[in-house]
Amino acid sequence: MPTIQEQFFDIGANLTHKSFDDDLEKVMDEAAEAGVTKISITGSSLEESIRAAEIAGQFSESCISTAGIHPHNAKEYDKALFSEIESLLNLDQVRAIGETGLDFYRNFSSPEQQQKSFEAHLELAIQTGKPLFLHERESHKKFVEITTSYLKFLPKSIVHCFTGNKESLIKYIDMGFYIGITGWLCDERRGKHLEELVDLIPLDKLMIETDAPYLLPRDMGIDNSSRNEPRYLAHIANKLSSFRSESKELLFSAMYMNSLDFFDL
Repeated sequence: MPTIQEQFFDIGANLTHKSFDDDLEKVMDEAAEAGVTKISITGSSLEESIRAAEIAGQFSESCISTAGIHPHNAKEYDKALFSEIESLLNLDQVRAIGETGLDFYRNFSSPEQQQKSFEAHLELAIQTGKPLFLHERESHKKFVEITTSYLKFLPKSIVHCFTGNKESLIKYIDMGFYIGITGWLCDERRGKHLEELVDLIPLDKLMIETDAPYLLPRDMGIDNSSRNEPRYLAHIANKLSSFRSESKELLFSAMYMNSLDFFDL
C-alpha cells in the first residue's frame, strides 16, 4: 500500500463522461490501489453537476464534486438554471464552484456569454465562500481583467489544468491562485515548456489532476486513443517531481494537504 506521503488527490476528473458509465466502480478501485484516495468530480453543466454530485454521494469515502458551467456551455446560462447550480452547493459533497472561466480557443459559447456566466460564478463564490475551480485557455488578458475586479473578495481559487506561459503563471501566482498541473506536462509536443515552469509554483499553491478521461499522459506508452483515468495520477506526480527541487516525499505530502485544505476537508 502507498505510504502517507504517497496518497494522491485528483482535484479534477470528469467521471460524468459516458466512457465511465459501465465500469465506474472498477475505475474507483484501481484508483485507490494506485494511491489516489480522494477525487473531485468536475461539474461542467447543470446536468453534469447533478450527476457529479450523485457519483460523489455514491462514493462518499473518496469523492467530492464541483458544481458549475464550463465556458464551453456558458450559452446555457440563465438565472433560473444558475439557481439550480447554487442549490447543489447545499449538498455536503459539493465542495467547490466551477468549472468556470473563459475559453477563447474554441469559443463554443461567445466571449460575451462566457463573461456573463463567469461573473455570476465569481459573485456566487463571494456570496458563499466556496472555493473556485477555474478554467482559462487563450484568454489570459480578459481572465485577469475580470478576476482582478473581484480579487480582494474571492475565496480560494485554482487555475486548473495550467498550460500557459511563464508570464501568465507568474501573474496567477501573484494573484494568489493555486495552480493545477495535469498530464499536459507529459506531452513532449505541447507541454515541454512546463518543465521549466513547474518549479516556480510555490509548494503551498500546487495541486495535481488527471482531467480524466482527457489528457492521457503521452509518455506512459499507452495507446493514445485510450481514456485517461485517476489511477494514472501517480505517473503525473512522479513526472512533476523530476522538475521540482524538493524531495518527492515532501512534494506528494504537500500537494495532498493543499488539496484537503482547498476543499475544506
